[in-house]
Amino acid sequence: MLNLPRTLEEFNAFGDGCPPSLLGFEVVSVEPGRVQARLKIRQDLLAPNGFPLAAYVVALADTACGYGTITLLPPDTTGFTTIKLKSNFMGACRAGRILTDPVCLHAVRTTHVWDAP
Repeated sequence: MLNLPRTLEEFNAFGDGCPPSLLGFEVVSVEPGRVQARLKIRQDLLAPNGFPLAAYVVALADTACGYGTITLLPPDTTGFTTIKLKSNFMGACRAGRILTDPVCLHAVRTTHVWDAP
């Protein structure tokens, strides 16, 4: 059985020592079926063209959707993982924060489908 986070504080501590915390992933709000999260644009995570590295932005979306899935899992869950990810980049920013507010489109026992605009 996993020790899954349930509160905002627990979600923010959940990734300690892992890529989410190393990238500066921050959960802003959490409720069942919804986790709003953000990353601060950092100079050391910009691609050579001066824009955020795509992998950095994808990590935000993937982590937020994964954390959102946690809010819908039963307490006796023994594990889960993301299985598919698709991204379309329509624009980029060079400063400030990137915010994502993923929405669960479909949740059944073994599969959840999320959209992270």
